[in-house]
Amino acid sequence: MNNYDIAAFIWPAYTGNDDRARMFWREGYGEWQSVQNAKKNSALKPKDYVWDRRPLWGYVNEADPRVMEMEIECAKEHGVNVFIYDWYWYDDRPFLANCLEEGYLKARNNDLVKFYIMWSNHDAPHVWNIDLSDEIPYETIWRADVDRDIFNKLVDLWIERYFTHPSYYKIDGCPVFMMYDVLNFVKGMGSVEKAREALEHFRQRVCESGFPGLHLQCVMTEHKDRVVKRHGMDFADLYRALGFDSLTEYQWKVFNEMRGDYLDSIRAAKENYNEMDKLDGILYFPQVSVGWDNNPRFKNFMPSVIKNNTPKNVELAMRQAKTFVDTHSLPAPLVIVNSWNEWTETSYLEPDNLNGYGYLEAIKRVFVDKNG
Repeated sequence: MNNYDIAAFIWPAYTGNDDRARMFWREGYGEWQSVQNAKKNSALKPKDYVWDRRPLWGYVNEADPRVMEMEIECAKEHGVNVFIYDWYWYDDRPFLANCLEEGYLKARNNDLVKFYIMWSNHDAPHVWNIDLSDEIPYETIWRADVDRDIFNKLVDLWIERYFTHPSYYKIDGCPVFMMYDVLNFVKGMGSVEKAREALEHFRQRVCESGFPGLHLQCVMTEHKDRVVKRHGMDFADLYRALGFDSLTEYQWKVFNEMRGDYLDSIRAAKENYNEMDKLDGILYFPQVSVGWDNNPRFKNFMPSVIKNNTPKNVELAMRQAKTFVDTHSLPAPLVIVNSWNEWTETSYLEPDNLNGYGYLEAIKRVFVDKNG
């Protein structure tokens, strides 16, 4: 029996159901295009560099409920019992929502694995487009900051569409809502004070909808020292000023360059856990990244590559996160994992031709098996 909540991010681009996605992946089946073409696009990379990962399940459409039923069954069997869906809002409408709306929510067994959403409120870049990613990767296509009126509309949408679903993940009865880019949120609201007012409105609307409260979770997207340097405000101070309930990361790249040996990254994660312990008033949930290599998104070589992230070593990272949960008084036994399917960043749990089901079996050994 699994006594832990193992929550894996889902990058909802592995579908062909969103017409606007064709501007990034013109072949019509989402970012599987980049995965399938990664080896072909490697002519400009060093000869000793090889990326030849292949999904054992094939290039499936994760907006197909039958596919998600299979994935949910597999996740549950191996101890992954929560999915965190990247949720986008661009050009005044959702983007890449089909994976959640058509896949998970229509899956007949979605009671087996709970879900919550991470509002991925970062600007949309060209980094997803292999034809432009080397030249203008972070030029903005769509802005993600919204004003208060749009935010209020989104609040009602999130509550009505997701929070009321019986499989939505809650802590102490409170729906959990994750925000990716806190600084972009503040930008849209106009100030930290106005951003806090907007979040207080969010909490009020959730309570008016019959819940005891809202659990607001924010993601560190930059190392705290860089936040101070670039934005003049310590991330922990911003966290407290906005009234968030918990903090985590999306990827270990926040505090580690993620190049070289995975064992070094595990040690960096341990140091990060220790740093979080020293911050007053910060509730931190541990996060584990499976790896890092985003070369499938580029024709030129990106030198930030993690090596030696074998299932055996990832299991060590999972055990380290388990120890953190076991030794801290947390409101939920929650471990965040990057990720279920970030293939083009080479940080995924889904089975492949290299490790089979190795990563999933590692999670099962740590969090499910009696001797874990």
